Formats: sequence, structure tokens, C-alpha cells
Amino acid sequence: MLKVSGQYVSPFEIEASLATHPEVLEVAVVGVEDENQLTKPKAYVVLKEGRKASAELEEALKQHVKSMLSPHKYPRWIKFLDELPKTATGKIQRFKLRELSRAESSR
Repeated sequence: MLKVSGQYVSPFEIEASLATHPEVLEVAVVGVEDENQLTKPKAYVVLKEGRKASAELEEALKQHVKSMLSPHKYPRWIKFLDELPKTATGKIQRFKLRELSRAESSR
């Protein structure tokens, strides 16, 4: 569970709403601290074949979540990946996504 805007948010709830978008193949959500050390959701999205990542699609995905869930639950950042890191059995390795977020923010 993530505490966002003083309320608990399930990353799986955000993932489920993003997964209903017609351009999304897979998604994983992790908590990331912003510049004020507040935790916010960040989504890592794999698009369906033939789809292109863009700023417009990123905004459309945020609006999609806002239309399905409470507005404070939407992912503040969306990063498009070719594939999500997984174990040999296919489980998403969220710790690697958190490490990736930390590496990106330290640049």
C-alpha cells in the first residue's frame, strides 16, 4: 500500500485500471518519492505491439485512471518500457522498478 495525499492507495488498483486501456499490454505501479519526499504512484507501462509512446498517450493514461478511480490515485509519472523485469516464473520484480526509479531521480 502507498500513502498518497494522506490516503492509502493500492498499486494493484491503479494497475487494474491502467490495464483496461486499449493500448496497454502490461503495467506495474510502484511508489516513488517526489522532491518533497512525498510518495506518489509511478507506472511502468508496456504497450501493445504497434503502439507508440508519446506525451499525449501518457496524459490519456493519467486521465483514464482519474476517470475510474479517485483523482488523487492517478500515477504522477508514467514510464514506457519494452518489457517489465520478471522472474523465471513470470512474476514482476517491482524491486527492480524501484531501483530504476531511484537511479533515474539521482541523475
